[in-house]
Amino acid sequence: MSKQDSSFLVRRLHSLLGVIPLGVFLIQHLMINYTATRGPEAFNFAAGIMHNLPFVIFLEVFIIYLPILFHGIYGIYIAFTAKYNAGSYGTYRNWMFVLQRITGVIAFVFIVIHVYQTRFQVFLGAEVNYDMVNQIVTNPAWLVFYIISLLSIVFHFANGLWSFMITWGITQSDRSQKIMGAVAAVIFVVVSAIGLQAIFAFI
Repeated sequence: MSKQDSSFLVRRLHSLLGVIPLGVFLIQHLMINYTATRGPEAFNFAAGIMHNLPFVIFLEVFIIYLPILFHGIYGIYIAFTAKYNAGSYGTYRNWMFVLQRITGVIAFVFIVIHVYQTRFQVFLGAEVNYDMVNQIVTNPAWLVFYIISLLSIVFHFANGLWSFMITWGITQSDRSQKIMGAVAAVIFVVVSAIGLQAIFAFI
């Protein structure tokens, strides 16, 4: 297999993992957080179900952490090796390309910190519950960081979904790509609204 073919396959895998399972996990994670809008007990119940799933460690490692590591590390490699020309050719898609790389780096940094603040604490004997998240986001600095990170992650997912459809040959015509662009924009607005409501529910 040539270096070009290998790079093509790696980029396709990177694109696929951004949607499945990571995109699915993002939506599922936000929906669990959204239960906090119905009160601490509702969130604690939902978080408890996820924590008590059979083979939870296996699922987290192989369905979440390893795909995130691959997608994140390769994404950072792309971000720091890509050639950017938005300054010279300030087209809409060029700027979307730049924002995709920036939000990807923000997302990766946030995920590392968030895992440390939550899942890593479980190994130290803590419990992921409403009070844990409340203590984090009631700090104004962390609240701002969480809001910026949420919007970055959702943008990265929505815009990445647009790219995924092209990468996998699903949207080939200009019209289909424009339609998918509109769909991605709606996804960004709706999922961001759900995520923001979830964050503020912990305050």
